[in-house]
Amino acid sequence: MAPLILASASPRRKEILRKINLTFDIVPSGVDEDYTNGLNPPQMAEQWALEKARSVSSPHPDKDVIGADTIVVLDDTILGKPTDADDAKRMLTTLSGKIHTVYTGVALRCDSAGAEESFVASTRVTFYSLGEEAIDRYVATGDPMDKAGAYGIQDTSACFVKKIDGCYNNVVGFPLAQFVQLIGNESVKEKFSVDNWFASDREIA
Repeated sequence: MAPLILASASPRRKEILRKINLTFDIVPSGVDEDYTNGLNPPQMAEQWALEKARSVSSPHPDKDVIGADTIVVLDDTILGKPTDADDAKRMLTTLSGKIHTVYTGVALRCDSAGAEESFVASTRVTFYSLGEEAIDRYVATGDPMDKAGAYGIQDTSACFVKKIDGCYNNVVGFPLAQFVQLIGNESVKEKFSVDNWFASDREIA
C-alpha cells in the first residue's frame, strides 16, 4: 500500500488531491455522520473528518490517513445529501437567491505515531434566484444526489452560483490550498511522512 490513505470514496476529493501529485490508496471510512450531535456546523465538520480518519487509521496504524467531511449550512440548518429527487428540488429551492456556507473539516491521523491534526475551512456561496424549470432540469441529470446541499459547483450547477467568498476547492469538497499550508509546516512533517506522499519531487509549499 501507499504510505498515505484517503478515507473517502469521493471522486472529487481524489481529483483535487491528484493536483499536487499525491500518491495514495482509497479506503472509504464507512462512518455514518450524525448531524444531530449538538455541535455547531464547523465543529461538526471537523469532528466527522476526525472520526473518518480514525476509523481507517485503526486497521492501518502505520499509514497516514486523510479524513474529510463537507457540509452545507443555510441559516444554521445543515443540508445533507438529498434522499430523493423531491428532496433535491426542495434544497435547491431553499438555496435560491440566498447566501449559504460550505464547511469542510480535514483531518490527518497516524495511529502508530500517535499523531493527529485537523482544521476546518469555510466558504460563503451566493446563489442566483433559480427558476423551477432550471431546478427540474438539473435534478433530472442525477448530479445532485450524492452531494451535500444537492449541488456540485464543478458541474452544470455552476451557473447557479453568483459569487463565492473563500476557497473554490472547499466547495467542491476539499480545501486544497489550506491543506498544503498544513503539510508544509515543519511540525507536521515531523509527525507524518509527508515527503513520502508524492509520486515525484515537487514543491508543496
